[in-house]
Amino acid sequence: MTIRQPTHTPYDGSSKLFTIGLKPLELDRWIEVDEFLLPHLAEKQRLYAEIPEKVFVEEGDTRDAQREVLDLLLACLAAKHTGTHRGAGSPIEDLEKAMGGLAPELREAPLVWASLLVQEDLILMRRDDSGWRLAAGSLCFPSSWSLQEKFGKPLQQIHAPVPGFGPGTRPAEVINRMFDGLQGQAVERFNWSIQAGDALYYPLSNIQRIDRATNRPTRFPDGDINAHAFIRVERQTLRKLPVSRDVLFTIRIHLDPLAVLARHPDKAALAASFAEQLNALDQAQLDYKGLTADRDRLVAFLDGMARAA
Repeated sequence: MTIRQPTHTPYDGSSKLFTIGLKPLELDRWIEVDEFLLPHLAEKQRLYAEIPEKVFVEEGDTRDAQREVLDLLLACLAAKHTGTHRGAGSPIEDLEKAMGGLAPELREAPLVWASLLVQEDLILMRRDDSGWRLAAGSLCFPSSWSLQEKFGKPLQQIHAPVPGFGPGTRPAEVINRMFDGLQGQAVERFNWSIQAGDALYYPLSNIQRIDRATNRPTRFPDGDINAHAFIRVERQTLRKLPVSRDVLFTIRIHLDPLAVLARHPDKAALAASFAEQLNALDQAQLDYKGLTADRDRLVAFLDGMARAA
């Protein structure tokens, strides 16, 4: 993996864990493109070919909304990302070739076409009497959840395992009202976690989550946090589609070695803030994030980095 300075550092205190933290988003910043574009798209193609049922779901009547997503993305890329998405060898030029090797049911889904243009994962949420449910989705890079398990469920059930966000909680009600209130504007938020290794495809089933929370295994059995710990940042955006009135939820994954902070110009402040937020997590939050066994070692590592500045 190419080593670089992190694109986003929400662990600096600007995006606290287990908070909603939505901020307005200018549409010219909606889609992010970086030097990992082609490798990320290649990984999506691999996952579609090998485990299509785990990375794509759809309700039968969502095709028009999927097409709306594709049209919006094509317009955005043509306006804002011509350097990467025009000309021979670009994702737009090679899209038909990329789709050609996939199963027929995938080739017919506009959301799959859209997903092979951008690094973001794309989730369609649709309103019914139960609230906003997951009606279609391309999720090649899950952050410790399962698309199959969440498919068709409303937000309250999707967020049920998250401490403080389950059915009947104030955050759950706020999120539903916020989805209802979205109009032409877009919003963004950040989430972050720590994982062992640099896998983009990082799923977790409910059974696996319960097992992890019960047994609390370490992610670093050899103790070498410096070699194996990666910061996983999710940049999430929400945008109501103008025609269908569905909500498009995008998730962009950024992965950086934890050790890269040692070369950051603000390493002392970042490491100290990171450690402070890890120390502030309660037991339920640690179990949900799978950090119970490793929190103290991670904090010690970050404290050492801050002191060495």
